[in-house]
Amino acid sequence: MSSRISQGWPAPAKLNLFLHVNGRRDDGYHELQTLFQFIDYCDYLDFKVTESSTLKLHSNMGGVVADSDNLILRAAKLLQIVSGCNKGAEIWLDKRLPMGGGIGGGSSDAATTLVALNALWDTRLNREQLKEIGLQLGADVPVFINGFSAFAEGVGEEFQSVTPKEYWYLVLIPDVHVSTAEIFQDPDLPRNTPKLDIDSLMKGNWQNDCQELVAKRYPQVAKTLRWLLEYAPSRMTGTGACVFGEFELQQQALDVLAKLPSDMTGFVAKGANISSLELRLAQL
Repeated sequence: MSSRISQGWPAPAKLNLFLHVNGRRDDGYHELQTLFQFIDYCDYLDFKVTESSTLKLHSNMGGVVADSDNLILRAAKLLQIVSGCNKGAEIWLDKRLPMGGGIGGGSSDAATTLVALNALWDTRLNREQLKEIGLQLGADVPVFINGFSAFAEGVGEEFQSVTPKEYWYLVLIPDVHVSTAEIFQDPDLPRNTPKLDIDSLMKGNWQNDCQELVAKRYPQVAKTLRWLLEYAPSRMTGTGACVFGEFELQQQALDVLAKLPSDMTGFVAKGANISSLELRLAQL
C-alpha cells in the first residue's frame, strides 16, 4: 500500500549577507562569522511515502544525478538509519536553483528532505537531531533545517536568530561553477578578519572575505559584480558564483533586471527571515 503524494515542499535559497573568515583551525576547517537570510526563490520537492524501504528520486534536470551520492537520497537514507524507520519514499525534484552558485541549492534540498520525511514518516526527531544529521551532509544544511535567518559562527553550526531588513534582491548567476573547497584551500584567501560581537556586526559595513579572490579567479564573477554595482549596493554570496544587489522596492529590482545584458541571467526575490520551508511545515 502506498500513500498519496505530498506536494510543494520548498527548498529555499539563502544569501550570506556577510561572510567573514576569522582563521583556520588545526583540523583544516575555517572559523567563520556569517549572516544567513532566506529568499523566496526555491527548488520544490514532492514526496510519496512507500511501505517498502526503497528510495527513488526523479528530477526535471539532467545534471542532477539520482544515485546514492545525491544529497537528497543520502539525507533520506540517513534519516532511515538514525530513526530506525523502515518506510521508503518516491521523491520528485523540480530544480530551479543554480548548482554551485553559493545560494545553497543542494544543501537546501537535503534539509527539505529531512524536514519533510521526518513529518511524513512520523519519525518524530526534534530539530536538533535533524540538524545533527544535516551537518553530516554539509555545513550549510543545518541553517535550512533551522528555518530562521541566523547569525552563524564556528564552522557555521552555532546559530543566533536575527531579523535583518527584508530587502528585495536582484540575484545574478554568472555562468561558472565555483568550488568552495578550492576557495578555502587557496593560500591567498584572507583569514584574519577580527571576530566581532553580533551587535557590532549587525551595524557594520558588510563584506564577503571570499569575494576578491573569487573575482580574481573567475572573470565572469568580476564582470557580473561590476555591472550590478552600477545600480545598487552589491556583494557575492557564500563562495560564489552568485552576486546580489539590494533594493528597497520590488519595481526597482525589476527595472534593473530588465536592463540585464543578454549574456547574463538573474532573478528578483524577496528577503525572508522565516523560510518558506518553515511556513510549509506549519501547514501540516
